[in-house]
Amino acid sequence: MTMRILIVGGGKVGTYLAGLLLADGHTVKVVEGGKEEYRLMAAELPADVVLFGSVTDPEVLETAGIREADVVAAVTRTDETNLVITSLARFEFNVQRTIARVNIPKNAWLFTPEMGVDVPLNQADLMAHLIAEEMSMGDVMTLLKLRRGQYSLVENKVSSRAIAAGKAIKDLNLPSECVLPAIIRNGNLIIPRGDTVLLPEDEVFALVHVSQLDALASILR
Repeated sequence: MTMRILIVGGGKVGTYLAGLLLADGHTVKVVEGGKEEYRLMAAELPADVVLFGSVTDPEVLETAGIREADVVAAVTRTDETNLVITSLARFEFNVQRTIARVNIPKNAWLFTPEMGVDVPLNQADLMAHLIAEEMSMGDVMTLLKLRRGQYSLVENKVSSRAIAAGKAIKDLNLPSECVLPAIIRNGNLIIPRGDTVLLPEDEVFALVHVSQLDALASILR
């Protein structure tokens, strides 16, 4: 499903995000208030995508199409500015979904639905937790975070000494909030069933709640 997305605040983050979304076929507009940032964005993105103007000016946002937007992403380098943008998007223009970049971790408590923020993206916090998780999980590799980091899609190679080696999935005491959507074996993808037996060197993909990552790892590694 294609969406109409308004990115407010350019820079490298906004430019990269806009490029990804355009490549996926979405309708994207970007508002940038810095002259140098606007110049750089205009050189990399289509001319009809980037608009120069104050990122907190309701008239500028309306010109950029905020009333028709399905999603507004406020990604400026200033937390106060991002909060103003999401508040305007939600309460003035009734945008269905708002996303805001959190630059300073101690400000994260402000990014709430009451302030117009559906999804706060705390870069420092996400990075710190990801690094700590990777250090503690051994061979388990995190591929994707879902539901604001509550769930992870992970990949792990089954060790020859693992509890899971040689056992059918139905006989494993997997965590309650964990499913195994795929296995790579000898370069081939297998959709696992309950009677699928895990073999050493199988690359197992798991969707699991972060609180149960350690329990899963203890079975596979």
